[in-house]
Amino acid sequence: MHSQDAPPHDRPDVLAHVAGNVRALRTERGLSQDALAAQAGVSRRMISGIESGEANVSLSTLDRLAQALGVSFSRLVRPAEMRDNSRIDSLAWRGINPDSRATLLGTVPAAREAELWTWSLGAGETYPAEADAANWHEMLYVIEGALTVETQDASPRRVAAGDFLIFTSDRPYLFANHEADPVRFVRNVVF
Repeated sequence: MHSQDAPPHDRPDVLAHVAGNVRALRTERGLSQDALAAQAGVSRRMISGIESGEANVSLSTLDRLAQALGVSFSRLVRPAEMRDNSRIDSLAWRGINPDSRATLLGTVPAAREAELWTWSLGAGETYPAEADAANWHEMLYVIEGALTVETQDASPRRVAAGDFLIFTSDRPYLFANHEADPVRFVRNVVF
């Protein structure tokens, strides 16, 4: 998902499920929109926009909502009727560049959960991420092109095709494509 409002046909697949899931989970837990907003650290207006399907929400906001609702990220973004969350295969983020996208392929249990993603970033595209909770890790494997990963505590790291990077994601980080061609990579998030 990106920060700009996208036409409904350009929005990520998961937004089709998030609206109903957030509303149903909030209602099941007896929370008002104000109460959920306070627990998740977002505005009530954002909750209202998400539930109406009009808000284009960041992945980190969805993480905070899942935590506030006491569910996994995958439970929040998958179709409500889907019981097997090992295979999700839903577009979760689309950048401005048409070559930039992230698809949540599936999840498995870990301490909490592990997620498997495919990502691509078009030339010049970046994806800024907020800090995750303590003990979360990113495992990246570059399939094509070169990915630059920037974190607060280290110099930018360029990861070329065929190489990988593992890092703790408990501080803000950035994925960037400083190359002329798209970069494609596999991302595992373990928490």
